[in-house]
Amino acid sequence: MVGPPASRLIFLRQSADIERVKKFGRRRQTSLFTLLTYASGLLHPRIGVVVGKRFGIAVKRNRAKRLFRELARLHRADLRDGQDILIYPRREALTVQHAELREAWRKALTREGA
Repeated sequence: MVGPPASRLIFLRQSADIERVKKFGRRRQTSLFTLLTYASGLLHPRIGVVVGKRFGIAVKRNRAKRLFRELARLHRADLRDGQDILIYPRREALTVQHAELREAWRKALTREGA
């Protein structure tokens, strides 16, 4: 049996892993999202996107998750191995141009050393 595609392996799916990043991760806030990083020690980076109901209706929550998952896929080579990253998007992330969001993403990862 074949496992999941490699692009799916970069995402945090287990709630225990997400809770570990929430509890022990370093927090970096930007105007568009909050970034938590945690050194997992694995051979590859993993990213999780958490969007609560306070964010808005399901269409907006799903759009935010798609945007940040796509950023993770596009910049996968820039991510440091052994790092778990958790993203909490803000509503403003849906109103800015994609280039601006991508730049904020790169700056936050650079500052955090991820």
